[in-house]
Amino acid sequence: MPQIRRVAFLSLHTSPLEQPGSGDAGGMNVYVRSLASALARQGTEVEVFTRSWSPDQPRVEHPEAGVCVHNIKAGPAHRIPKERLPGLIHQMADEIDAIRATQPAGHYQAIHSHYWLSGVAGLYLSRAWKIPLIHTMHTMARVKNLHLHSGENAEPENREQGEQLVADHAARLVANTVAESAELQSHYEADPRLIDVVAPGVDLDVFTPQGVRRHPGGFHVVFAGRLQRLKGPHVLVQAAAALRARRPDIPLKITLLGEHSGARHYDLDAIIAESGMADVVTRHGAVPREELAAWLRSADVVAMPSYSESFGLVALEAQACGTPVIATRVGGLAQAVADGMSGLLVEGHRITSWAAALEKLHDDVALRAALGAGAVRHAAAFGWDSAARATLASYRKALTAPRA
Repeated sequence: MPQIRRVAFLSLHTSPLEQPGSGDAGGMNVYVRSLASALARQGTEVEVFTRSWSPDQPRVEHPEAGVCVHNIKAGPAHRIPKERLPGLIHQMADEIDAIRATQPAGHYQAIHSHYWLSGVAGLYLSRAWKIPLIHTMHTMARVKNLHLHSGENAEPENREQGEQLVADHAARLVANTVAESAELQSHYEADPRLIDVVAPGVDLDVFTPQGVRRHPGGFHVVFAGRLQRLKGPHVLVQAAAALRARRPDIPLKITLLGEHSGARHYDLDAIIAESGMADVVTRHGAVPREELAAWLRSADVVAMPSYSESFGLVALEAQACGTPVIATRVGGLAQAVADGMSGLLVEGHRITSWAAALEKLHDDVALRAALGAGAVRHAAAFGWDSAARATLASYRKALTAPRA
């Protein structure tokens, strides 16, 4: 089996060094950074290429041994909407190719691209460098468009076309779950023989149950993620309001961690006010991992009422902290949460169903404790080192059996 010495990661629209929960940064940033670290620990160097968004950024950063980040210049030296980035794909690819031209022959053995923008650039570079492209979608336009609400804009056609191009030509596709693999096959007619299912991991050194401190004087529910309709924080707020109206004896405390992202007409503050929950809900911005772990430990339950998730890393992080999770039974959350063992899965987004799930975990302290213990056991099976080994196996398949 070939030894994988060095790979190029493409994460062009967002840097793995960005703070998750802010702007376009989220689970994918954690995924890219954590997978790169795990690969480096196993002897595979990773060079990540991302678009520079500030003139003050260094051209190259070295966050840890075996991992470096190239901040490439393409377009204006400031943040721009993700919708404008497709026009920069060729420029970004050319900049990466210029860096590659300064390196010795055979410097990279494979390219691993993340998100469709990187995948399209990766196809060009894989042909130019004559090495295989391995791609992880993270989210898919045709899946997201199934969950649109009134007034929301559909994912653009050029994204669908780009994803189709990558599905048709990448050497391997890495899916987070069996469900995502099925979506690749049904929505993009991807060849199942070229799909590798690799579950993401969780940092079990940072997200631990040690030092659990529950929020004093209340039933504390935490939401962590981008504050956008797709993630469903409004479902939690409205469910908590319905529960409060029916059970005023339950001392609810809701903490929302993250920053607003997405459609401008999604006014979460207005929803909180209209629901009469301003005295119950507290909002915080995105927080570093160590602080996030402390918030997750402080919760009696973590809520993930998402409409779509390729996996849902926050669910694993919460469970590793010993906190049960209530999540929608969608996408990867059906795998990330073991229903009845580490948390509860809710069918759909009916406010009454979510209120009932919150009420159940408040009233049944023994169940909550059992789910918390089960959560730690469940999360322990998802280490990043295991994810890295499985990803390396995908790289080797791409090298030994290249796609025609």
